[in-house]
Amino acid sequence: MTQSVRPVPKGISVVIMLAVVFVFITTAPKATFARPLMQASDGEALFKEKCVACHTIGGGDLVGPDLQGVPERRDQAWLTQWLLAPDQVLASGDPIASELLVKYKNVPMPNLALTPDQVDALLAYIGSGATIGGTVLPTGDVTRGKAFFVGDKRFENGGPQCMSCHSIAGIGSLGGGNLGPDLTANGYTKYGDGLASFLSSPPTVTMNAIWKNTPLTPQEQADLFAFMKNASVSQREPGALLQIALLAIVGAAALIALAQFYWGKRLKGMRRPMLERTFAAAKK
Repeated sequence: MTQSVRPVPKGISVVIMLAVVFVFITTAPKATFARPLMQASDGEALFKEKCVACHTIGGGDLVGPDLQGVPERRDQAWLTQWLLAPDQVLASGDPIASELLVKYKNVPMPNLALTPDQVDALLAYIGSGATIGGTVLPTGDVTRGKAFFVGDKRFENGGPQCMSCHSIAGIGSLGGGNLGPDLTANGYTKYGDGLASFLSSPPTVTMNAIWKNTPLTPQEQADLFAFMKNASVSQREPGALLQIALLAIVGAAALIALAQFYWGKRLKGMRRPMLERTFAAAKK
């Protein structure tokens, strides 16, 4: 003998359906848009890409401080904000940021455009007990470094010559480009031995965009480092600006003389008949 199934009243079924829809709406966004959790292993890759140029973990100070134990020394909220927007933290007059800026030769921490997930991964890696030292380069050659800088030698991976954007002492009075800073004072003088690590993975947004896909080889880094270190104790020729000014004056004079030579007679030939006709008409 079978029992008949009683149908669910229409009103109750509508309530059940609404309840299911409500549960779906309130839980689906969390399931759909939840950020994927990044681990310390992700932080290691980020550190090697974006941080190793200026920092070590347990290897001593470079351009910036050794980060070993920093999660214990600094407040988590401060570290997170610092990694997300160091330029804004500095601009706010934060005392810790200001102290770090003075201590490390006024080299500001660049804004690396990190996401909150990447910041979490970096802090997890730094606090994991891992160690990573600075870059150890082979012996560099000053002459080869200069050749790489000015473009007489090409980089193995196809990167652009440094002189296209930068100038430095030791490459002539006219120097190089001015899209980037002069590296006489902003190279070894500014970064010290930390410049070796900086060359291995430039952390600034502009430099990283250029060199990420065309990295320097260790020997190229060593040669450039040797040249830039040598240039830091050199001085630009005191008459460099005077020479540039004289060249500009001589060039302008030459152009004026050339214009006079080519067009002077033609203009005189046109003016003379016009003046003669004008004077003749005036006499009448």
